[in-house]
Amino acid sequence: MKVDVYDTYMTSLKGHLMHFDVLVPHGTDADQAFSYGQEWLRSVGEEAENLKQERCNFCHSEPAGADVQKDIGAKGYYILKIEGCPD
Repeated sequence: MKVDVYDTYMTSLKGHLMHFDVLVPHGTDADQAFSYGQEWLRSVGEEAENLKQERCNFCHSEPAGADVQKDIGAKGYYILKIEGCPD
């Protein structure tokens, strides 16, 4: 499976930078990737409205590992936490 990676940044409710990637099946449009980012933010108690579309940008495509494929099969997306994200 090939996935598209959307490099995403926002400011958390506590005021620090959150950096994460939204991984989606190859060919998923940017609006859907953005919606998945908002969905994940809600699930971790952040204000999804603080995420702006221009801060969720296509970066590249890559082959998906087993964990990524599993989450995409279950939820439609995978979040790769990079910096400042809750556990």
